[in-house]
Amino acid sequence: MYLSIWPGKPYPLGAAWDGKGTNFALFSEHATAVELCLFDQAGQETRLPLTEVSNFVWHGYVPSIGPGQRYGFRVHGPFEPHAGHRFNPHKLLLDPYAKAVEGDIKFGAEIFGYWWDHPDQDLSFSDQDDAELVPKAIVIDDWFDWEDDTLLQTPRHETIIYETHVKGFTQLHPDIPPHLRGTYAGLAHPAAIAHLQSLGVTAVELMPVHHFLAYPGHLVDRGLRNYWGYDSLCYLAPYSGYSASGTLGEQVIEFKQMVKDLHKAGIEVILDVVYNHTGEGNHLGPTLSLRGIDNAAYYRLVEDQPRYYMDFTGCGNSLNVRHPQVLKLIMDSLRYWVLEMHVDGFRFDLASALARELYAVDRLAAFFDIIHQDPVLADVKLIAEPWDVGEGGYQVGEFPLLWSEWNGKYRDTVRDFWRGEDRSLADFAYRFTGSSDLYQSNGRNPSASINFITAHDGFTLADLVSYNEKHNEANGEDNQDGESHNRSWNCGVEGETDDPEILQLRQRQQRNFLVTLMLSQGVPMLLSGDEVGRSQQGNNNAYCQDNEISWLNWQLQAENTALLDFTRQLIDFRRKHPVFRRRKWFQGRAIHGSGVNDIVWFNPDGGEMTDRQWDIDFAKAVGIFLNGKEIATPGARGERIVDDSFLLFFNAHYEAIDFFIPKGLQAWDWIVVIDTCESYFIGQGEHYTQDKPITVEARSVVVLQQLE
Repeated sequence: MYLSIWPGKPYPLGAAWDGKGTNFALFSEHATAVELCLFDQAGQETRLPLTEVSNFVWHGYVPSIGPGQRYGFRVHGPFEPHAGHRFNPHKLLLDPYAKAVEGDIKFGAEIFGYWWDHPDQDLSFSDQDDAELVPKAIVIDDWFDWEDDTLLQTPRHETIIYETHVKGFTQLHPDIPPHLRGTYAGLAHPAAIAHLQSLGVTAVELMPVHHFLAYPGHLVDRGLRNYWGYDSLCYLAPYSGYSASGTLGEQVIEFKQMVKDLHKAGIEVILDVVYNHTGEGNHLGPTLSLRGIDNAAYYRLVEDQPRYYMDFTGCGNSLNVRHPQVLKLIMDSLRYWVLEMHVDGFRFDLASALARELYAVDRLAAFFDIIHQDPVLADVKLIAEPWDVGEGGYQVGEFPLLWSEWNGKYRDTVRDFWRGEDRSLADFAYRFTGSSDLYQSNGRNPSASINFITAHDGFTLADLVSYNEKHNEANGEDNQDGESHNRSWNCGVEGETDDPEILQLRQRQQRNFLVTLMLSQGVPMLLSGDEVGRSQQGNNNAYCQDNEISWLNWQLQAENTALLDFTRQLIDFRRKHPVFRRRKWFQGRAIHGSGVNDIVWFNPDGGEMTDRQWDIDFAKAVGIFLNGKEIATPGARGERIVDDSFLLFFNAHYEAIDFFIPKGLQAWDWIVVIDTCESYFIGQGEHYTQDKPITVEARSVVVLQQLE
């Protein structure tokens, strides 16, 4: 079939359909030639040379080509690995600006730019064609009827995040039709949304949905696949494997409909994005996209040995964020997901890697400067995973204004506190009040702290209280993968048990963690399934387990009804009481002249904590008074916010402790509203007045509410 090609335009990059034809544009600074490869339904390939080049962008316009057209690129240039160039026109390449991809890459020797069995490995040149193994990008029609949908912009201090996986959340849901399970449409199904609404979460944080490498060779050999998706290939394309409606662009519409439906339910959509590396791996990885388009431009190469890649991620490569085109790719992707897909925010995987201008992490790196100046991105939720695996990569508390952070110190401190570690009480106080030691000095508020106990990477909450050691044998790496220092405690027996005392303690510990999380200042993040006691059988690195180990077992709702109800009521309790979700920091003093401070810390005997007592190694109990009448910041309309006041008694000791109501508060009537020794959310329990002690059992929390 003969197709004419016109000069076209260098912008926008990727494939842009205008109703009459499609413009194609690809950046490559070091290429000598670029071919646009069009494929019909039978897989027949037609190659059209892109002879027009503007500012290193190769472009052309093909009349009559429209939505549904399958395409890729072949890029010519030097194959000089020692100089950082790995061009190979025998490899069909995915468009980094593709907005849809038809399916998964099939693993085989052909997708590598070198011969596997050659003694020089990646220095050899493979002339095997891989077009049959590489999925094609799809030209799409961007139009979608959003009606009146807009970003929800839930205030950060009112946000409650639910981290989940598009497939794993609904794959086993009995009330969702089988053909919708594990898909975008499944997540938008009324049964899925009903669960999220019943919990009271305000946002879902979705594990990676950018099109990724699902079948890397090391997993294929073990009969496994990349389940988590942290090996992105196309930063503008939703992963087609999560689509119920098809692969020729329909996945884009399905994703948009999911966002629209979640927004109607009052739930924001936050994407976990991986701009620090791609799925092409190290110098021995496959040639799928950026490596073959312009390896030296897109990747950070070792300066004196450009055959090799700088690796700040542990995944084989790092994107060259210093290069203007790489920055442009990231920014274009972020803006696309906000403007065209209506996404409410992003969580940046290994974000420290993005801040590396040279080798050190620079908090004022170009990446952050550009985001701060971007009118589209400046008002969406920006969340950093503030570490990478490179030297100096642990940067909790060091990110600039506008950014919130996964607070790894919160996770570690709260875990240590509840497993009874010494010297944890002072740190616990900082974490519970929003981590002012990390975020206040640079002008950020408590919502800069994304508080979490568990996340996809590590133990689930049920496993955190059931295992001392990781059990990752199913991953096929001899249990060598995954974190070995988990700060977990199995309550006396490793793994499953039928001992009623241990089971009771484990349930109480889960409630302790949940209460601490939901009543801390900052933004709480709940891991999907923790509300029903989901277990991964001790696997703390289930990245390759696309099966029942990772999927949410909805039968647990019936088995753990009490835990689910407790979580729902706890989240509702936080929502009703602004004293637990303040916009600004505690002052430690009276604000409105009541004579009683906004927060006070007490010993079990009712006396105020002294500086010396904070440093006692073995101290594991503390009382906290939160004054609902002393909230300094006004509401959205300038109104004064007034709440009830609360006493919180935390006891991480292995024995019960009697707490006394502080003298200045004894004139008030108090009622127990939470006691984690109970399997249910109390709501209204025993009254306390004057000097009557409250017995807080071993390893438990009691919360008292002032009665007016």
